[in-house]
Amino acid sequence: MSTNSTFPKTLVEAVKYFSDPDTALNFLVSMRWPDGVRCPRCESDKVTFTKGRRVWTCAGCPGGRRQFSIKVNTIMEDSPIPLDKWLVAMWLIVSAKNGISSYELHRALGITQKSAWFLAHRIRLALQNGSFEKMTGQVEADETYIGAKSRFMHSNKRREKIKGTGGMSKTAVMGLLERATDTKPSRVVLKVVDAVKKADLQKPIRECVEKWSEVYTDALMSYSGLSREYTHEVIDHAVAYVRGHVHTNGLENFWSLLKRSLRGTYVNVEPFHLFRYLDEQAYRFNERKGTDSDRFLKAASTIVGRRLTYAGLTGNLLPA
Repeated sequence: MSTNSTFPKTLVEAVKYFSDPDTALNFLVSMRWPDGVRCPRCESDKVTFTKGRRVWTCAGCPGGRRQFSIKVNTIMEDSPIPLDKWLVAMWLIVSAKNGISSYELHRALGITQKSAWFLAHRIRLALQNGSFEKMTGQVEADETYIGAKSRFMHSNKRREKIKGTGGMSKTAVMGLLERATDTKPSRVVLKVVDAVKKADLQKPIRECVEKWSEVYTDALMSYSGLSREYTHEVIDHAVAYVRGHVHTNGLENFWSLLKRSLRGTYVNVEPFHLFRYLDEQAYRFNERKGTDSDRFLKAASTIVGRRLTYAGLTGNLLPA
């Protein structure tokens, strides 16, 4: 689909292109089953298509013929929202530099705000990077805190939320940034951490960075000991912010972009859902060199095998 000259390159073109239900369906079929439709349950190719209902019937399923739609076993499963709105929502989310709120989606798509919020979180699930190539070369590591500022809170809410210093009542986020090279742009990995102790900060570094790479951090003592596995250099921000190539300015710039989107677009993000917004922002940053169409196509290729129920999203999923 990416080589198709008629494939949309702008939002206006995308709205027109996917407004035809058959076009939207054929696009997803070509992304999901390039070699022919197969049953998502039993992988059988003995399927027949019912055009009027846009569903397939599988003759190979154990126990008898079973029907399925393009939404089965994807982020769209059991959703009554039509494909054109799903695809336009995905285009909006991956192309909006500072994000797009559920209220904006609800007005743009003509669905309820609650449905738009649920839809956006399911799209963010598709943006998660499940298999990430380890970082090499020069890597910056830094941490930040995400949360509301106490001066903007009502006094009652401030007494409830703020315990100790301001940072104690915020959510800690660990970030890693692999610096750009001649062949590829910089990229980030983000992770919500319980605290900024040594075990919390060094574990993501060991998971995501190849040994003996160059790692640059600030003078926080939690990073001490990395020199046993990495070329670890420290910049003390009490003395200077840059010493030659030793700095964390790349991540500092990313934190600024992230917090601008959280405060300006989403206004308030619950800590329970924060990792989903981090996935969204990291995806747009890592794919920033591509066009809106490129980012959309890559996101559309990752919707299969990922499902998020409303009970799972809100934390109301009962234990097995």
